This record gives sequence, structure tokens and C-alpha cells, in this order.
Amino acid sequence: MDLLGGAISVTGITFLVLMSFDVIFLGYLLGRIRIKGVSLGAAGVFIVALLFGVMYSTEIGQNITQTVAGEKVDISLNTLKVIETTGLVLFIGAVGLIAGPNFIRGSKKNFKYYALIGLVVTAAGVLATVICYFVGRGSAGNQQEFLAAITGVMSGALTSAAAMSSTQTAVATVASGSASTLSVADAEAIVAVGYGVAYMFGVIGTVLFVQVIPRMTKANMEEEREKIRLTEKSEDVARKKLFEVEPMGLCVVAFVVVIGILLGSFKVPLTPSGYNGATFSLTATGGVLLVALVVGHFGHIGPIEASPSQNTLKSVRELGLVLFLFGSGVAGGMKLVQYFKLIYFFYGVIITVAPMVVAYLFAKHVLKMSLLNNLGSIAGGMTSTPALGALINEAETDDVASAYAATYPVALISLVICSQFLILLLS
Repeated sequence: MDLLGGAISVTGITFLVLMSFDVIFLGYLLGRIRIKGVSLGAAGVFIVALLFGVMYSTEIGQNITQTVAGEKVDISLNTLKVIETTGLVLFIGAVGLIAGPNFIRGSKKNFKYYALIGLVVTAAGVLATVICYFVGRGSAGNQQEFLAAITGVMSGALTSAAAMSSTQTAVATVASGSASTLSVADAEAIVAVGYGVAYMFGVIGTVLFVQVIPRMTKANMEEEREKIRLTEKSEDVARKKLFEVEPMGLCVVAFVVVIGILLGSFKVPLTPSGYNGATFSLTATGGVLLVALVVGHFGHIGPIEASPSQNTLKSVRELGLVLFLFGSGVAGGMKLVQYFKLIYFFYGVIITVAPMVVAYLFAKHVLKMSLLNNLGSIAGGMTSTPALGALINEAETDDVASAYAATYPVALISLVICSQFLILLLS
């Protein structure tokens, strides 16, 4: 990228660094704008990243390259995926370590409620998807293509990359059959298109939902914080004897990410084809979250101190969040113009909003859950990392992370399984 007639030339990795900090800076400014008390917060980074991806997709592809056999190859999407995944595991790892000390006690008290919310969100999302499928398939030229697209839309609307991956596996299995009208590559690409189109509103809609509901209900946030407040873990004198690797606690975060990724990569076959067929895994996100909760609960790894300071964890959490939003936003923007179909966007709005409304009403009127427990579990049920960040800022307490962390695994597992069975049943 050349500026001032070539006086300033920014290329290669320097271009990527400049772009990332431009996006983060402008995104935070956008996120600070409040309309009737509601703001995008860190999700403003996602909006700016999306716009950057749309406007500068050519420049990004030309600058983020690798030389292979003497020719430059565009590696921008792979590079952005590395940034996105790095941010995601840092954010989830920090959230798990923060929630860990109170997670077991909070889950024992409300786990059945959290599990129900996770299942309700998934069930409502699947039902909304089925309705959209039967409404729209009559005008769709290729039924198999439309099914792949609408299930991709469901994954994006519920902001679940794991569900998208699972859906791609299922459509690939169907596409490999002799009666298929699509190639495996085309089927997987169509799922990704649906995911990308719906993901935009999936992120923004969930972030706004957790902020708008407290205002619509005129909630007293101090009272709501008191209802969800958990007693801090008492200091154990024996822990003073634990060995501290380094004072900041970044070593602990690294340990959680490493073990979590390994755990999340473990696959369980779902069909007689074994590992060659459909499989289930927690993914890196679920694995890191689980390990972080366990380490955070016990506070040590053998004789090693594993309780990073809250300031460290909050800094890592925020850094992880903006890296995730930057990577996913720019990559989504680069493909948005190419694959955007307005009808997919509207289907995505329905599949995003319906589960949140149903789950909120169910939690409020049937389970009688407090507001912040309700919204925290909805953020977990929607597997929405940005929504949790927005809710923490809105509620001004990290205690909402416990509801998110307890609901998230149930929603993740149920959505991954349902997305595959939905393909098999409707094909």
C-alpha cells in the first residue's frame, strides 16, 4: 500500500500489522458510541474489520503472500485464521480461569437450568432452520445446494464454527454419493457461504440482545449483580508454598491452551465408518474452556501455582477478544461481496433471534432464573464469545462467565450433533 505518492510504502507483514491496529483503534471508537445506552463495545472491532475486508480485499491478498516455487501465493485467509484462532483460545482460556474458582459450586446449584437453556437454544435454532428450509426450498433451484446453504446459515446464526465444520463433514458425506448433484468441494463451500452471511448478524444481534434486554425490562443492575454474585474462593494458606514459574501467570495461560487444544482435537466417531465418517470433538474452543475451568477451580498444577492475577486474565481476555474479532471480521468481509445472498441474511436473522427470545422467556417464566444468569446462559447457548464480552461490560461483573461456561459445552455438543443429523434427515 502506497501513500503520499509513494513517499510511504507499507507492504507485507508490516501492512498486516498496520491494518490490525487500524481496525482495533477504529473499532473501539465505534464501539464507544452509545444509542439510548446501547453500544457495540468490542464488537465494534468486528464491524470495522468486516468493512476493511470488503474494501481492501485486493490489497490484503496482494500483501499477505508467500513465495512458492518463485511465485507469490495469497495466504491472507490462512494468516487471518491463525489470528482468529489464537484470539479465541486466549479469550476462552482467560474466561475459564476467571470463572473456574466458582464454577463447580455455581454449576452444582444451577447446572440443570444451564443445560436446559443450552438444549432450548439448540432446539429452537434447529426448528427455525427446518421452517426456513421448508419455506424456501420451493423457490430454490437445487435442493441439495439449498440444504447445504441453510444448515450453514444455522451455524453462522448461532455463531458456531464447530457446527459449521460438522455440517461440512455431513454434506461432504452426502455429496460423495452417486446420486449427488454437487461435488464435495462445492458442497463444503456452500456451507461456508451460508455461515459467513449469517455470522455477521449472529455476532451483532447477540451482542445487542444482552444489552437491550436489561433496558427493556428496566432492570436494577446492582440488584441483579447481587443475585448472581458468588463468594470469592477463600485463600488457602498451604498455597503459599506452591512454586511460581513467573509472576504474570502467562505460563499458566499457555499450559491451558496447549492441553486444551490437544483435548479438543480428540475425535469420537459417530458412524460405522469410524474416523473416515462423521466425528465429534470438543474443538479447540471447548477443550481450552474445559481445561481452564478445571485449572481455575483447583488453582494449581501439582506443586505449581496456577492462579494468575485478575488483571492479567482480564488483559488476556480483552486481547484475545479483539484478535478473534479482527481475524474473523476481515476474513468474512473479503468473502462477503462474492457470496452474499440477501435471503440467506434474512434466514440468519430469524435463526439468531428466535432461539434467544424463546430461551429468555423460558428461563424467566419457567425456570425463574435471575436476569444475569439468564443472559449469561443465553450467551453460552449461542456459543457467542463477543456476547459474553459485552455482557461482562454491561453487568460490570465477571460472575456472568460461570453461566456462560456451564451452558456452552451443552450447546456446543448438541448443536454439533444436531447439525449433522439435520443434513442426514433432510437429504
